[in-house]
Amino acid sequence: MLRPVQVILGFLVVVSLCMFAAAYQPQERERPSRETPFRTPPDLKTVPPEQWQRIDKSVKSALTYLASRQDTDGSFPTNYSGQPAVTSLVVLAFLAAGEKPGVGEHGKRIERAIDFVLDTQREDGLFYADATDGPIPPFEGGSHTATYNHAISCLMLCEAYGATDALQRFRMQTAIERGIALARKMQLRKQHFPEDKGGFRYIQSVNLEQGIGDADLSVTGWFMMFFRSAKNAGFSIPEEFVDEANAFVRRCYDPQRKAFWYALNGTARNTPSRGVTGAGIVCLTIGGKPDEEIARAAGQWILDHPFDRYGGFLGNADRFHYGAYYCSQAMFLIGGDYWAKFYPVTAETLLVNQSPDGRWPPEQRFRDVRFGSEYTTALSVLTLSTAYQLLPIHQR
Repeated sequence: MLRPVQVILGFLVVVSLCMFAAAYQPQERERPSRETPFRTPPDLKTVPPEQWQRIDKSVKSALTYLASRQDTDGSFPTNYSGQPAVTSLVVLAFLAAGEKPGVGEHGKRIERAIDFVLDTQREDGLFYADATDGPIPPFEGGSHTATYNHAISCLMLCEAYGATDALQRFRMQTAIERGIALARKMQLRKQHFPEDKGGFRYIQSVNLEQGIGDADLSVTGWFMMFFRSAKNAGFSIPEEFVDEANAFVRRCYDPQRKAFWYALNGTARNTPSRGVTGAGIVCLTIGGKPDEEIARAAGQWILDHPFDRYGGFLGNADRFHYGAYYCSQAMFLIGGDYWAKFYPVTAETLLVNQSPDGRWPPEQRFRDVRFGSEYTTALSVLTLSTAYQLLPIHQR
């Protein structure tokens, strides 16, 4: 005969198992309960169930391809000037699809990739795997790409920070703190044009005699996401870091064009691009001071220049995969019809142009082709998985 205490313990075990099972039942996607800053929640039901199935299958295929490409040191192949940023983007793609360090099919791969990124941090705190003392131009070396590498790597580490084990998290904490300190030094360096204050660009100044400055929205966008992610992860990011960068981003907005400029000086004001316009919306929103008028106007500009032609571009500054990534985040933040009109079209363009092995071909514009399919495949997964809302930086 069971004693009362055994009955009670048995009852608690059964209840716990039922609660555990209920928590892990597959859930169909529903409209997010959280409102966006503009109070127009994206309706995920605007995407037909058949397309969701194809998106999920596409993301899984892309992750399988990326997993097959990992090198023994934990990195993912790319041109030397793209490390460790491309490896970090691949990690972000895994995380955005719900994979976790040390857990499941890809867990060990993610841990090795994080270790590779940590090993590339220099004594001064910079995340970059090669030299940075060359001139600009040419644009193929670290003087041009190192700041991208630093911001993207720091963003990845912050996004993965809470999901790693204690030992790796300890390494990451020290590395992130050093990364923040270096970022602030970069932000405070001498600017040759006062309107560039608060922004970020390259390690070396470029073409000052042609009036091209020391800040651009492309690089600044990554640092803004890094700052927000670091704050989300519990690191100290003083308000002036974000406010000064936000002020630069706002100066890049053109109310006549209703889009954002890549930079404020020289030929950078010739043609707006979708990538930096999406980045502008994202920056102002995650920076804590969203502007509904600017966001909706710039969002309409993006809708007027859709991603319905794979590899298509606008002017010299536009990149397809890079632009789709930033705009996917931006349109989710605006929500409503902006998201409903943007995402299904962009997703379909990516779906029908994915290779049978799961990858997307290298970006053909400018010098970006050298970063390879790992770069474009990671960006494509991040574009498609914005709707999953699993990556903390995608959540508002």
